[in-house]
Amino acid sequence: MLSGYSKVHEDHVSRVLRTASNSASLPVPGMILESWRRAIEHYNLDPGALHGPRIMDAHHLKEHRQRVESFLSIASDEISRLHTKVRDADYCVMLTDIQGCTIDYRVDDLIRRDYRRAGVDLGTCWSEGQEGTCGVSEVLLHQVPVTVHKRDHFRAAFIDLTCSAAPVFAPDGQLIAVLDVSAVKSPDDRRSQQLIRHMVIQSARDIENAYFMHNTQDCWRLRAHPMQGYVDSQPELLFAWNNDGVLTAINPAGRRYLIKRLGHIPQHFREAFNADSLRTNTDYSHHFLPDHQLYVRLDSPLKRAYVQAARPVAEVDAQLGNALQKAVLVKNRDLPVLIHGETGSGKEHFAQTLHRASARSEQPFIAVNCAAIPDSLIESELFGYAPGAFTGASSKGKQGLIKQANGGTLFLDEIGDMPLSLQTRLLRVLSEGEVAPLGATRAEKIDVQVICASHKDIETLVKEGLFREDLYFRLSGARFDLPPLRDRSDKLNLINGFLENESQRVQVSLQVSEDALERLLTYSWPGNIRQLHHTLRYASAVSHDGILRIEDLPNALQNAEASKLFELPSGPPERQVLIDALVRNRWKPVLAAREMGISRATLYRKVKQHGINMPGKGSYDHLS
Repeated sequence: MLSGYSKVHEDHVSRVLRTASNSASLPVPGMILESWRRAIEHYNLDPGALHGPRIMDAHHLKEHRQRVESFLSIASDEISRLHTKVRDADYCVMLTDIQGCTIDYRVDDLIRRDYRRAGVDLGTCWSEGQEGTCGVSEVLLHQVPVTVHKRDHFRAAFIDLTCSAAPVFAPDGQLIAVLDVSAVKSPDDRRSQQLIRHMVIQSARDIENAYFMHNTQDCWRLRAHPMQGYVDSQPELLFAWNNDGVLTAINPAGRRYLIKRLGHIPQHFREAFNADSLRTNTDYSHHFLPDHQLYVRLDSPLKRAYVQAARPVAEVDAQLGNALQKAVLVKNRDLPVLIHGETGSGKEHFAQTLHRASARSEQPFIAVNCAAIPDSLIESELFGYAPGAFTGASSKGKQGLIKQANGGTLFLDEIGDMPLSLQTRLLRVLSEGEVAPLGATRAEKIDVQVICASHKDIETLVKEGLFREDLYFRLSGARFDLPPLRDRSDKLNLINGFLENESQRVQVSLQVSEDALERLLTYSWPGNIRQLHHTLRYASAVSHDGILRIEDLPNALQNAEASKLFELPSGPPERQVLIDALVRNRWKPVLAAREMGISRATLYRKVKQHGINMPGKGSYDHLS
């Protein structure tokens, strides 16, 4: 039985929807009304429901956080600063990903229990399809700041909450997160939230700008503001371009500025700014551009763009190199490719390398993370939509990602997380070679090659009824299983490559000590290449002199149990492996260690352990 206030709210929602068309004024904003209508008509939600939101388990929450790990590290400081400003008024601060999952959270310990009872916690999910109208869901749908105040919420469980939320955009213009400030107790007048709303919007912009500057360090950058004093501290417009002058990143305000001024987003910065009016010696002083009425500062790249040279086949893991060679042959015969591997094992990098090595290398490569797009948006993202196809749709329509990949490669990452309803549409597109945007009356011909990837076993999902068998056979023209990092023979090369990249990025020469290198080479790496990359970046950040030592490694590696480390198998077979490697490399220990993917210290120790005599030098003792 519904409790009293939930019944009252249920009746309120029903009455407002029933009388909305005949009312001169509405008790809720039009955006809220349309969301209520979708919650009932599209999602069959109950406005009187009192249960809290779905909470992700620790494993899935970790996956969501890992997908945006670098962004989280940038956003964390601003989230803490914002919470410091609002904590005395008993507000909490949440950051969600584009699926509505809470991936970061700040609340005072004294009231944490109150928020948990209200359904606000780390890992809670706030999509419209699951929870109806709330601050996060409306930002995800409309990508504008909103306030959903108390009885604006669709479900009775949340009518004591007030939520002010704002979108956070990545440098490429795509939504990456939602910043939300909520309270379990607040005045009934929604005007009480105006200051909070302004603070959320400003913090979202500060996170955007910080992430923009972090991601564009290898570009030319222009900061701009109508007032000179804000150019450095709070630039309103941000633009970044490469050495060829091609605009690679623009913040949302910059995009609005260009559209208002030019009517479109140009490809080259010279279309937007007179290069002669910018001092290309980048003396880091401010300049006034009269034509734009803007104060600007031009920054040169902080680091040189680093392009990794192609490595000899012998330096790449044999299993991986063999898989890539076969995958190129398969892809060039127009067969779809399915990549399977653990989380963090480099599936997208493999797909990009495969595309660049294929006959379609000059055509688009469009990557779609099926697990990172909300269920309510994935259809319009993939297939696009016609002008005015649904409430909130752009009047110009939108080209879907499948159409954007026309002529090139469509990479569907985490295909195992695609909803069954979308699997049916995707199968039809692949079978018929044409795509129909939402609301369109005609389908358009397309020519795409598909690469899919998943850390889940798709065959198992098929058996469990979670993935269409016919789509699986359509996508798995050839399956390639990527080895986890612990099984790869090129760990030493990967470590050297990451260190070289990081040295270029921070302009500091980085080296690794023998004991730290041995730990890096013998650790089991449950997070695979992604974990290795973050580990080396962490160690380089805390190192005092550019030499990465054991004490600079994260605690997980410093305190690794014996079971988390591995050795080459002992006994005669290992002795023969060592001798073979030394012979192939003319008894040069450094080259042999590099080929085997172990440190020189480990090789010396094993040479001594097996009593191997080096030509002309006797036993191991003469090597040191």
